[in-house]
Amino acid sequence: MGIDMSEAISQLRQERGLAIELIQKTIEDMLLAAYRKRFGTDENAIVRFDDESEVSIFSRKKVVEHDDVYNPVDEIDLFEARELNPDADVGDEMLVPIDAANEFNRQSVQLAKQTAHQSIREIQKDSLYSEFKDKVGEIIIGYYQRERGGDIFVDLGRIEGKLPKKNQSSRETYHLNDRIKALIKEVNKTVSGLQIVLSRTDPEFVRAIFELEVPEVYDKTVEIHKIVREAGFRTKLAVYSNRDDVDPVGACVGLKGVRIQAVIKELEGEKIDILKYDPDPKRFIKNALSPAEVRDVIILNEKSKKALAVVSDSLLSLAIGKQGLNVRLANKLTDWMIDVKTETQFAEMDIAAESRRAVADLFGDGEAEDYSRISELPDVDPVVAQALLDNGIDYIADFLELSQEQLDGMENISAGQIEALRRLIDESVEILEEEEEEAEEYAGEEAAEEEEGADEVECPECHAVFTIDADGYSSGTVNCPNCNAVLELSYGEEEEQEE
Repeated sequence: MGIDMSEAISQLRQERGLAIELIQKTIEDMLLAAYRKRFGTDENAIVRFDDESEVSIFSRKKVVEHDDVYNPVDEIDLFEARELNPDADVGDEMLVPIDAANEFNRQSVQLAKQTAHQSIREIQKDSLYSEFKDKVGEIIIGYYQRERGGDIFVDLGRIEGKLPKKNQSSRETYHLNDRIKALIKEVNKTVSGLQIVLSRTDPEFVRAIFELEVPEVYDKTVEIHKIVREAGFRTKLAVYSNRDDVDPVGACVGLKGVRIQAVIKELEGEKIDILKYDPDPKRFIKNALSPAEVRDVIILNEKSKKALAVVSDSLLSLAIGKQGLNVRLANKLTDWMIDVKTETQFAEMDIAAESRRAVADLFGDGEAEDYSRISELPDVDPVVAQALLDNGIDYIADFLELSQEQLDGMENISAGQIEALRRLIDESVEILEEEEEEAEEYAGEEAAEEEEGADEVECPECHAVFTIDADGYSSGTVNCPNCNAVLELSYGEEEEQEE
């Protein structure tokens, strides 16, 4: 006799959202568990669904003679078999229907319930995991349910999400039943069930909000290069456009700022800087220090990505930001180490370098430098040196070989700056040439002295005259070849003897 499960199946489909196939599999497992508890095995049990809601369970048994029934679980008497099927004969196998209401005892029914509950939980966990694992990085809306240890639990409908304290902005406070919009950051299977981890501090949350508010970002006309954020304080976005006729910054801000205001409202008033991405690091650094206006950017070390940004004296605090927040976010956004200086500080840096060179020249403790690169020249304008480097000119020799036409075609450098650099090179090259001539003259004098031969001295004991080579002076003593007296030598003594 079939069991009508239509009400149970309908309730599971409505409340749990389970597919009919999964519900039928759960009912089958439940009946098999009850059968196994009652008869000790389920190898000969068969569950069949007559339609989507009516289920029957059968026992597969072998027909034997009346006196040969030793195991009633899988054997049936011939007379009983013929009551079910008049054509039954010894040796046949037949399906015997089980009256679950009368055959299953209390323990079997209890086990069936436990099996059904566990199976439904596992099915629901797998179903929800399959649904939410593909939604990581998307926005979801829920309602404040409760708080424990600073973590907020959010009602997401069929499941509960967790908003950890570390993923909450310092600007935000919540109360019971408050609407919460958050980013699905993680989806994890745990022993207790499925865990949905939410976040409102992740930079990707800002990206998802912009995709909702700005159609150009959603359809990839405007793309976000990178987002850096200190939640609750400030966010910086670098954007660029895939179409020349679309302004990426203007598209994100919107007409009269309506789009950016919607994002700021969602972030509870957090400051947002939208700037244009530029592959040129100097321009990108200028943009990244927004809202401060940068006068100039000097690349100090391209390999280690160190740069110097020069701003007016009045904009230093704005460029650095409160507790260094603005420049810190600019560093993360550009992946460069940016040192911000005012024009006055930058000028003092040059003056200090000039002063150190003057002191070295005054006391004569500095060594002559061989200037091969333009950036090594004394008093060279770093802006000019960087402009030439951007044009592929690093060495002085390469600069001197350029024609006037090539110089005129260079970017970011004026004719006046080129002329000033030429005068500086002329002065430096002349100094280097004088030093080279002095070195060559000194080397010639040393060679001449070596060609003149060794010095002659007179022994104070026996007055014999003999010669002393350079080895004698280096050792400091020499033996007289005539009387074998030991003589101590020095350059001063040599000069007295020569006098």
